[in-house]
Amino acid sequence: MNSMNCNGRLISLDVPKVMGILNVTPDSFYDGGNYNRIDSAIKKVGEMIAEGASIIDIGGMSSRPGAEIIDPSVEAERVIPVVKEMNRTFPNVIISIDTIRAEIAQKAIDVGASVINDISGGSIDKEIWNVAKNNNVPYILMHMKGTPNTMQVDPVYEDVTLDILKYLRDKVFALKELGLKDIIIDPGFGFGKTVDQNYCLLGRLSSLRILDCPVLVGLSRKSMICKLLDNNPKEALNGTTAAHMVALQNGAQILRVHDVREAIECIKIYQQLKRKK
Repeated sequence: MNSMNCNGRLISLDVPKVMGILNVTPDSFYDGGNYNRIDSAIKKVGEMIAEGASIIDIGGMSSRPGAEIIDPSVEAERVIPVVKEMNRTFPNVIISIDTIRAEIAQKAIDVGASVINDISGGSIDKEIWNVAKNNNVPYILMHMKGTPNTMQVDPVYEDVTLDILKYLRDKVFALKELGLKDIIIDPGFGFGKTVDQNYCLLGRLSSLRILDCPVLVGLSRKSMICKLLDNNPKEALNGTTAAHMVALQNGAQILRVHDVREAIECIKIYQQLKRKK
């Protein structure tokens, strides 16, 4: 599948797309606290759109390792006003709601969101699948081992790629049985994986193509880059770009990023290489 339907707009994925990250949280690992006000959030969205983002992914709960699951009223207070203002200011932008809760997903869709990005794959609130189905919106299915609070406590796999492939396969089958049409898969880099497991998964990312779903990757400034290069998230842009190119060469169709312009440049180089083969 090389497209997704967002509010009646068919978005082609023949050329990979960039999803810009907007965290309206005080504690996200890279940009926590930067966009808590509506005006600063909308300004950032405008910048990402100008740089080439096709989708804006807004989240109100940090999913960094060790993060606690927050009260839904707090999450709603953070994200819903921003989604509403984003839709008013940028009516043509595709808004993705990054949430594990059906309640938040529905509220966001009601004010303009048209994609659900669920890091839990429905394992925390399975009703979120029905929200995706009933509203006919694309659903991003991610693999996570445990919860953000527990996921990095000694994650063990028989074979990280095959185990994740089986997890995604079973959930894709269940989602299709439910009636979802647009399913995007995300292997969940950093969500319950060691550094070595993350790179093994990145090198074998192309194996996920067997599921016949678009593949999204979230690699931007993550600890798998910082630990390998002995730097911090603010210094991890170069490593992120290198990882993005590997992901594209192995079938990634959506890059979820903090740095839109650099990701767009990476995609342009990748596309040029494809044309010259």
